[in-house]
Amino acid sequence: MNVINGFNRWLAIKITGGVGTMWCAYAFGCLALVSLPEAVSAGTSALIAWIAQTFLQLVLLSIIIVGQNIAGEKTEGLITDTHNVVLEEFKLIKQLIAKEDTSDEPAGN
Repeated sequence: MNVINGFNRWLAIKITGGVGTMWCAYAFGCLALVSLPEAVSAGTSALIAWIAQTFLQLVLLSIIIVGQNIAGEKTEGLITDTHNVVLEEFKLIKQLIAKEDTSDEPAGN
């Protein structure tokens, strides 16, 4: 079962990586435009359905994934920066404690 789960995770990552690009959004947009003339000639309700069900769903899917990836990268950068600042502050606190410990020792010992 672990092999199947591993394959499923690998495949999901590959597909998400491919769909989550602006190039895929452009390709989906072009694909959706193929059916636009038929939707226009079929009337208003067909055009609205085409916009909602075909164009928006296909194109926005990729764009939303791209946006989530960008937001995730920004968040990861902020987390890394915060971690580095906390580590530096921890080092300073350790140095201050070490100085305090040596200054508290009685003279002549």
